[in-house]
Amino acid sequence: MKLGRVQALAIVGGLAVLAHAAPETMSVQVRTGQVRASPSFVASVLAELPYGTQVEVVGTSLSWLQVKLPDGRSGWMHQSALTRERLQLRAGTTDVASGARVNEVALATKGFTHQVETAYRQQRPDLNFAWVDKMESFRVSAAEIQAFLRGGMPTVQGESRP
Repeated sequence: MKLGRVQALAIVGGLAVLAHAAPETMSVQVRTGQVRASPSFVASVLAELPYGTQVEVVGTSLSWLQVKLPDGRSGWMHQSALTRERLQLRAGTTDVASGARVNEVALATKGFTHQVETAYRQQRPDLNFAWVDKMESFRVSAAEIQAFLRGGMPTVQGESRP
């Protein structure tokens, strides 16, 4: 079947309309979602959005979503920080944990909840979790990460770079 010029233009026009259909809205499903300047975990942070904030998805790059923020700015968020569900905190509370369902918290933490950790520790009493606990307390600022990246390859104390 051969299409005429008008029919071909109609099909292309219809596809264009579908491509520009209503943008998808997603919600931040982690306590604080970082919006970055480019699709990379080492890109500078443009904004931090609290749990439940809705953003409009305007583009994609692998596992990163380009989003338009409520204030009109745009940036990139990793897909693991977002969900299609409309999330909201319960009225009268600012406590994220009490506003989220257990399965949402498990998803946001990749399934490793306090209950899962307790059960795992009981199954593996031979393991020492002291360093895991210590690492969970480490906090590294975005400025420290950027300085580390600008510094190049890390060195071990007493060693020199090749």
